[in-house]
Amino acid sequence: MSAMKEFTKGFLKENPVFVLVLGMCPTLAVTSSVENALGMGLSVTFVLFFSNMLISMIKGIVPPKIRIPMFIVVIATFVTIVDLTMAAFLPPLHKSLGLFIPLIVVNCIILGRAEAFASKNSVLKSIMDGLGMGLGFTFALVVLGTIRELLGTGRILDFPILPQAYQDSPMLVAILAPGAFITLGFILAVINLLKKRGR
Repeated sequence: MSAMKEFTKGFLKENPVFVLVLGMCPTLAVTSSVENALGMGLSVTFVLFFSNMLISMIKGIVPPKIRIPMFIVVIATFVTIVDLTMAAFLPPLHKSLGLFIPLIVVNCIILGRAEAFASKNSVLKSIMDGLGMGLGFTFALVVLGTIRELLGTGRILDFPILPQAYQDSPMLVAILAPGAFITLGFILAVINLLKKRGR
């Protein structure tokens, strides 16, 4: 598979959220707003990009018995960089995302890509895979966050979208925990319906 195909597969064919249904904890927890969704998505993209690259570079020198612990150390290094940088330069976003930034270390998307892809492929393909999967994850989070924020507040990124009458009494359940499950369920139902019709 070409490097460009490795990049594009993360958006549609193997989207981590909408197709593979991975990373559900941050997906459901942080998508109450577009800002949170974008912050988490780009953080995961950064970690995926650099961890895939480094794991692909060192795969030949890591003994098989310590492969997984070594991958976790690499991933944790980049998560720490993201965590400390966000705390220094974007404190409100860091506070909003809270515990979910350090939990990127155990995100199944990242460890899964390290084990299933980066440890078996070239550096270029691993970079493109990490970037594609990360941006596909970001895309899914932003779609979910946009729908939830719009329905829950009538606004997107604090810009009024729906009429004032809606903003005065919005569908608050959309930005609460049940709203995450309901919104994701509807999106997955639509995607599955489209897949069946496309056959």
